Amino acid sequence: MAANGDRYGNDLDSDSDSGPGSPGLEPQNDLEDNVPDIEEKPKSALKKSERKEAAPAIVRPVLPPQTEPKDLDVKSLNPLTPEIIARQATINIGTIGHVAHGKSTVVKAISGVQTVRFKNELERNITIKLGYANAKIYKCDNEECPRPGCFRSYKSEKEVDPPCERDGCSGTYRLLRHVSFVDCPGHDILMSTMLSGAAVMDAALLLIAGNETCPQPQTSEHLAAIEIMKLDKIIILQNKVDLMKEESANQHYQSILKFIRGTVAGGSPIIPISAQLKFNIDAINEAIVNTIPVPPRDFTMDPQMIVIRSFDVNKPGAEIEELKGGVAGGSILHGVLKLGDEIEIRPGIVTRDEKGAIKCTPIFSRIVTLNSENNDLKYAVPGGLIGVGTRIDPTLCRADRLVGFVLGLKGRLPDIYTEIEVNYFLLRRLLGVKTADGKQAKVAKLAKNEVLMVNIGSTATGAKVTAVKADAAKLVLTSPACTNIGEKVALSRRIEKHWRLIGWANILSGITLEPSSA
Repeated sequence: MAANGDRYGNDLDSDSDSGPGSPGLEPQNDLEDNVPDIEEKPKSALKKSERKEAAPAIVRPVLPPQTEPKDLDVKSLNPLTPEIIARQATINIGTIGHVAHGKSTVVKAISGVQTVRFKNELERNITIKLGYANAKIYKCDNEECPRPGCFRSYKSEKEVDPPCERDGCSGTYRLLRHVSFVDCPGHDILMSTMLSGAAVMDAALLLIAGNETCPQPQTSEHLAAIEIMKLDKIIILQNKVDLMKEESANQHYQSILKFIRGTVAGGSPIIPISAQLKFNIDAINEAIVNTIPVPPRDFTMDPQMIVIRSFDVNKPGAEIEELKGGVAGGSILHGVLKLGDEIEIRPGIVTRDEKGAIKCTPIFSRIVTLNSENNDLKYAVPGGLIGVGTRIDPTLCRADRLVGFVLGLKGRLPDIYTEIEVNYFLLRRLLGVKTADGKQAKVAKLAKNEVLMVNIGSTATGAKVTAVKADAAKLVLTSPACTNIGEKVALSRRIEKHWRLIGWANILSGITLEPSSA
């Protein structure tokens, strides 16, 4: 029994750089591993051994080996290099649309991964935090295999060349894409969470439920958000067709065409699906391969990653020797992160000195592990969600405390700003808000001293307007942000107790904060 326990413990050890709903790995629920041996508990010991014997050993498929970090030539890499695409996603696709239109269900149908992982999300059947899931998309190499059935998707740990599963087909599935789905909340109150997801998207699946009129409030709000982020690769999914008659499905299809006319989604493919029954999922896979190109990535720049999740992977009552550093989960924007890299996280720990002035202390550490879902990595490239295991005090990473921060090589990160000057653009109409006569409310101009919410990367922070002139404004940020000049930010205003998207802005200049060394 002891031998089994040791072996199981070692397995857990190697896979433990993850947390609940993490981008690294699935959560591990075996809390008994850290229960000390107490003589009067023969019953629980027996249960534990029975459970371990019953659990089959996890057999990981063999994936192409990765080059050692010291031998890596980043100039030779591209997003479709077999050793990269076999282990990590290289495209981020967001699922957007109104609440309860089937975004999480579509992701589960394609990837086999449930992105709704938190108790309050499951109880209320809504997504609250950003959900993530990776999927590999394959195509059968047999010319006679009919499309779209020749396209299949699997979880990200699937082997590289599995045999075709169609009866009588002797072909082999070839890996074409490795996609990471960013599952955004559709609830209006969670719009800021959706905008932090929009910052890492390369393309989007727009979900529109066929059993409700089109457009719903968040459908138009999300479409405006991705228009701001300059996303033009969109696939529209007309979901819940199993609940519709043919005639009403056609009418609904016409209302979708009318809604997208003149928008960034105009001319995008519209696919009727039933996510719950997995109907037409192969057609979505085909559309992803054929209409969404792999975005160009710069592997030679200094790596920069925006943190979207962070967690403490240690179990309650763990021994000091067993403690592991915190894990940051996020998406790499450019560059390559490697095992052993010395890293810095900005803005870091934000405090105030005796005079009340803001002080930022960046966090320094070293990369101990890299994961993409269940796959271990020696280096990570842009695309997909990466779990970065560090030596940071786990309490600093617990419960998403690092969200909105930027991770990169020591001394190579952008400046930290406390005030920014922006060139702003307001939407003409307020999305999702109707006036008494049923028309969409107009967006009022920015006023001096009003407080907005600003989304910079994955940071959502308050911003007080201190000056406005024509289409320029000066904003004082509630909490400092690490960003670049020229960065695009989203602006939201509090209307009827909800934050509503009112426009976007480009950062022209700002007042930087010198990070403190202690």
